[in-house]
Amino acid sequence: MMEHFIGEFLGTMVLIIMGCGVVANVLLHQSKGQHGGWIVITFGWAMGVFLGIITAQHFGGSGHLNPAVTIALAFFKDFDQTLILPYVLAQMAGAIVGSSVVWLAYRQHFDMTEDKDLIRAVFCNSPAIRNTPHNLITEIIATFVLVFTALSMSAPTDALGTLNALPVALLVLGIGLSLGGPTGYAINPARDLGPRISHFLLPIKTKGDSDWSYSWIPVIGPVIGAILAVVIFNMI
Repeated sequence: MMEHFIGEFLGTMVLIIMGCGVVANVLLHQSKGQHGGWIVITFGWAMGVFLGIITAQHFGGSGHLNPAVTIALAFFKDFDQTLILPYVLAQMAGAIVGSSVVWLAYRQHFDMTEDKDLIRAVFCNSPAIRNTPHNLITEIIATFVLVFTALSMSAPTDALGTLNALPVALLVLGIGLSLGGPTGYAINPARDLGPRISHFLLPIKTKGDSDWSYSWIPVIGPVIGAILAVVIFNMI
């Protein structure tokens, strides 16, 4: 069980270092990638997914990197349910550590950035238009596409639900380009909640609040979307 924890921890850490790192590169003041735009961010996250899955699988995980995926597969596929808690804890811990590493790498740029919203955006999502029902629906739809299509591409049959790195990375790229506009496509509770916790805890100069009133949407939405995807996939 320890190797599963280590694999998911390291894989999620790499995912967040790459993902939050590209956001920091594009948004923070005087970064060489400042103003790189949405395309750069979506490619950076896709590379994070690819490298994260590769890392997780090398060290014994399945490469879920996502509590919503783990929970959905655990309840509706032949997945060892004793691994649910270790996987989710590993994913959350990896996300917290990974986002803290990004803060360390970009600390000077955080110090020079006065816009509190940009600082928070490096760590976690916020909606373009704040509307709770629509924001929740967007996360459900995006995560449904992620899980349903991932199952269609790789259709894991092993007991751990192992995912294929490159197709899933390209899928996440597509989701970001097509469905990322309304909420920033969290599609992963650990991806949002872990870095949000880091934002709350880290001594970031001029940071604002961590927007906890929104924090449940990138958690509940992906879980609902992932479960719906697996249920419908199995029905079909």
